[in-house]
Formats: sequence, C-alpha cells, structure tokens
Amino acid sequence: MVDRSHIVKSYEQELGQLRSMVSQMGGIVENQVALALSAISEQNEEAASSTTQQDASVDALERNVESLAIRLLALRSPMASDLREIVATLKITGDLERIGDYASSIARRSLRIRTASGQLTLTGLRSMGRLVQDNLRRSIDAITQQDSSRAMEVWHSDRAVDEYYTALFRELVTYMMEDPRNIRPCTELLFIAKNLERIGDHATNIAERVFYAVTGENLPSVRPRGGIATTENSADKNEQ
Repeated sequence: MVDRSHIVKSYEQELGQLRSMVSQMGGIVENQVALALSAISEQNEEAASSTTQQDASVDALERNVESLAIRLLALRSPMASDLREIVATLKITGDLERIGDYASSIARRSLRIRTASGQLTLTGLRSMGRLVQDNLRRSIDAITQQDSSRAMEVWHSDRAVDEYYTALFRELVTYMMEDPRNIRPCTELLFIAKNLERIGDHATNIAERVFYAVTGENLPSVRPRGGIATTENSADKNEQ
C-alpha cells in the first residue's frame, strides 16, 4: 500500500524548498540593487564590485529553482493554486535574474560617471532609485507572503517610476545641450536611469505573477503608465 501521508509530506517539503530558494534569490537581488545605488551615490568601488560578484549566486539559484520546479511539475502533478505558484515561480526567477543583471550594469557604469565641473546633480536619480528599490522590496515581500494586496501596490506604483524616468531624461538632455563636456557623464546617467526603469518593470512583472498565483486572476494587460501605456509583453531592451 502506498503511504499517502509520506507522499504529501515530501511534496510539501519540496514546495517549501522552492519557496525558500526564491526568497533567497530575491534577497540577493535586492542587496545587489542596494549596492548598485550606493555605488552611484558614493562612487563606491567596493559596492560596485560586490554587486557584480553576486551574479554567480543568482544564476546558480535560478538553475536550482528551475530544476526543482520541473521535477515538481513532472512527478507531483500539482493542481490549482500549487500549479499556478510553481509556474509563476519559474517566471519570477527569470525576472529576478534580469534585475540582477541590470543592477550589475548600473554598478559598472557608476564608476564611469564624472559630474563635470560639479554641474550635474544626482538628486533625481537617487529619488528614482529609492522608489524602484521600494517597489522591488514590496514585490519580494509579496512573493514570500503570497500577498496579492502588496502585489497590487507595486503594480500601481509603476506609473511613478516612469514619470521619474521621463523627468530625468529631459533634465539630462538639457545638461548635454548646455555643455558638451556633460555629454559623456550624462550618457552614462541615461543608461543608469533606463536600467532602473527596467528594474521597476521587472518588479511589476513579479507583482503581476504573484497576483495571478494567489488569486487565479490576471491583472489588466495594459499597466498604468507615466506616459504611453505598454503591455507586459513589450520587448525587453538591452540597455546594458
């Protein structure tokens, strides 16, 4: 006779392991973003180096999560909410891996910034960074707590990130037009701002996936945007 209680217990342990690995991956990525922002604000070479060094850990966790998720799908035949959670987890780890890549790109570019003659200010970029960091933290909390309400908060906050990016773009272009010496540092800052905007998009992706996993319902395909509305499936640009 098959010991059903043992099978159920083993299945629950594997689900718990999957959740633990995703949570660990989210923590590393969140730390990468924090370090990258420190590298910008303080021209901190150590923080920039530490950001890129953590890429290997993120990649390894992504592979482990994928392997366990496929095992669960193949051998456990999960149903309903468990199935949604496992499928969402596969997609979420892809978003987290991309966020780590963007954080590493920001860290590398931060070391090439030179605020020419003290004319440039990083105030707007820091404010945008704090908002993106907060959205990422809330999206990771939504994963670990399976909290659809928190996921909705992140989804609605995406508009503010876009508005910051638009304002920064206009400000930096103005600096470049005023003084050619600003072109190089402003170009780096534009790429950094775009990477932050993409991190915000991936945080919103995560929120949408958590909302679906928890409720079984999809959020609208057109997000609230600060400017032109785009769908989740819009092309992921390589601003790295």
